[in-house]
Amino acid sequence: MLNVLNYGRVCGGSGPDAAQVVGSTHPAAVASPSPGTSPLPNCLGRGDHQGILGVELLARAGYGARGAVYVVVGILAVLAAIGQGGGTGGSRSALAALLEQPFGWALVGILALGLACFALWRLVEAATDADQRGSEPKGLAVRAAHAISGLVYGSLAISAVAMAAGRGGGGGGEDQAARDWTRWLLAQPAGRWLAAAVALVIVGVGLSYLRRAWKGRVTDRLRLPPGHEDWVRKAGQLGFGARGVVFVIVGGFLLVAAWHARSAEARGLGGALDALRQQPYGAVLLGATALGLAAFGLFGLIQARYRRLDAPDLRDAVPDKLIGR
Repeated sequence: MLNVLNYGRVCGGSGPDAAQVVGSTHPAAVASPSPGTSPLPNCLGRGDHQGILGVELLARAGYGARGAVYVVVGILAVLAAIGQGGGTGGSRSALAALLEQPFGWALVGILALGLACFALWRLVEAATDADQRGSEPKGLAVRAAHAISGLVYGSLAISAVAMAAGRGGGGGGEDQAARDWTRWLLAQPAGRWLAAAVALVIVGVGLSYLRRAWKGRVTDRLRLPPGHEDWVRKAGQLGFGARGVVFVIVGGFLLVAAWHARSAEARGLGGALDALRQQPYGAVLLGATALGLAAFGLFGLIQARYRRLDAPDLRDAVPDKLIGR
C-alpha cells in the first residue's frame, strides 16, 4: 500500500535522502535506511518531521470525515427518492440521523473531530499554498475558496460537537444556515450586490466541478495502486458532477434571494435536493444526484488514504515572531 511522504520538496534536495519513503514499495523509494538509523530524511529534524506528519494526519482525517458525511447524505437521499424513508436535509440532518443510532453520540463525536481537522487543513492549505496553486488570480481564487470551505466545515464541526453533547446543534439544517448567512449579507452595505456576487461565485464553483467531471480530471492528486484508476475516476466523475449540480442550484437560490432582497429564498444542500425532487421525474433526478453525492463520499474516503499531500510544517502557517523563530 502506498504511503508516500513528499519529503523531497521540504528538504529541497535531490539525493537519496530526498527520495526516501516510509512504508512504500513505490519506485521513488530509491534508498533504504541503514540498520539503527531513522527512516526519515537526514535534512529533517525531529520537530520538523513531526510537524509535517501532524499536518498530513490532519488532512487525511478531514478527508475521511467529509467523505463519511457525504456517504450518509447520499444514502438518505437515495432512500427518500425510492420512498423508503431517508431525507433530503443535508449534512446536519445526516449527523442527526447518525445520532439516533446505537452509540450515535460517539459516531457524531468522531465525525466532529474529523470535520474540525478538515476545517483546519483547509485553512492551512489556503495560508501556506500546500497544493502549490501559486499567486496568480486563479490560484488565489482557489486558496480563497479553501479558506471559505474551512469556515463552513468549522461551523459544521461545531454543530456536530453540540449534537454529540446533547445540546441540539442542528439549528434548522443547511437551509436555515443559508438563510442566516444571506440575512447577514443583505444587512451589509450594498448587501444585495454582495449576496449576488457570492451567488455567482458559488455557481462558478459548481460549473468548475461539472467541467472537472466532464473532463475526468479527478484523480490528478491521487496516488492509486495499479488497477484501480478507472473505477476511482468514474466514482469521482459521478461525485463531482452531482456536487456541481447542487452548487449551481444553491447559487441560483441565493441569486434569487439577492434579487428580491429576501433571505427566505436562500437554500442549502437539503433545499437543493428537495428542489430536484419537486421537478418532473423528480425521483429520478433526486436518485441520480443522491448516488453521485454518495460516490463523492466514497471518493473522499479514497482521498483520505491515497491523496498526494505536500504537507507543510505547521509552523509554516504561523508568523515567526509568534513561535520565537
